[in-house]
Amino acid sequence: MTMTPFRLGHAADPDWRQAADRCLTQIGSVPKEATLGFLYVTDALAEDLDEILRSLRAATGIAQWVGSVGMGICATGVEYYEEPALAVMLGEFPAEDFRVFPSLVEDLDDFDLRHGDWIRSNPPYLSLVHGDPSNGLTESLIQQLAQRTTAGFLVGGLASARADALTIADGVTRGGLSGVLFSERVGILTRLSQGCSPIGPHHVITEGQRNILMRLDGEPALDVLKRDIGEILARDLSRLGGYIFAGLPIQGSDTGDYLVRNLVGIDPNHGMVAIGELVEPGRELMFCKRDADTAREDLDRMLKGIKGRLSAPARGGIYVSCLGRGVNLFGPDSAELKQIQAALGDVPIVGFYANGEISQDRLYGYTGVLTLFT
Repeated sequence: MTMTPFRLGHAADPDWRQAADRCLTQIGSVPKEATLGFLYVTDALAEDLDEILRSLRAATGIAQWVGSVGMGICATGVEYYEEPALAVMLGEFPAEDFRVFPSLVEDLDDFDLRHGDWIRSNPPYLSLVHGDPSNGLTESLIQQLAQRTTAGFLVGGLASARADALTIADGVTRGGLSGVLFSERVGILTRLSQGCSPIGPHHVITEGQRNILMRLDGEPALDVLKRDIGEILARDLSRLGGYIFAGLPIQGSDTGDYLVRNLVGIDPNHGMVAIGELVEPGRELMFCKRDADTAREDLDRMLKGIKGRLSAPARGGIYVSCLGRGVNLFGPDSAELKQIQAALGDVPIVGFYANGEISQDRLYGYTGVLTLFT
């Protein structure tokens, strides 16, 4: 059987109907095998999301949809920011090989009741998920859902918006974690690319409380930070925001993976540093910088790795990148998506710029998560 590329459409227009019509024109005739729609819209169209979804469902005959609102969205070789835009991809999967689920807000009890039989007969390999960043239980829900997959793996991200952080799981959802499970019969490859690079050695947290680093390697945490960033930056700590971060190595990772967290406060009088994560004595930490050159190099490394595992061009893909990447890190003119297109060719890709990216069972920052359907 010939594996054809998924159908893709993307457009920007102040009138969502015009943008949707242009997407449908690019898609052309809808294959009878198309069973799952992926939809990403900029937050300028969030208020119209219900109508957009109804319109696309009627025009394509596809009942099941997943996706998210983002302050930026993307498609093959192009990024859209600060304008009304949408990107649509029609996936072709046997109906028994995927299961869409609505918002998980507090726990997975109802999820297990609703989907337990399907999971037992169609063990899910991986899940594409979208979440609400305002839900304090999101990280716990991510970990619990990952345990329901045979790969222990989720991909996706948290919606980003100036108002409601809306997601899509058949209908418009909010407040929780929603998405789609894919069975082991669906061919999927996924990789993550970091947007920050380490600037010093690994340190051991020797004293900390909640999210405050008191001592690293037995020294005041601020002294260690100043030494790692160098004399020039250490003279003006106000310049660190958005440039210097804390990196938390993931134990057991065979790729040197790490979670990037913001520096949220500095206490010069007591030599303490606060970061956007709870800290534990004994855990390792390193300081990182946000750097365009190393981000491009790491994206290239990731693309070479995933391309090396493809025996044929991918049918389609989802790309979830951090709001701090894209035009803010790679530069203008859709540079990040053009780098992906240059490596993979015209693979149909849709996605968005997230308020936190999801890979495996963790919530990341400043990363790009690429998932390809083979």
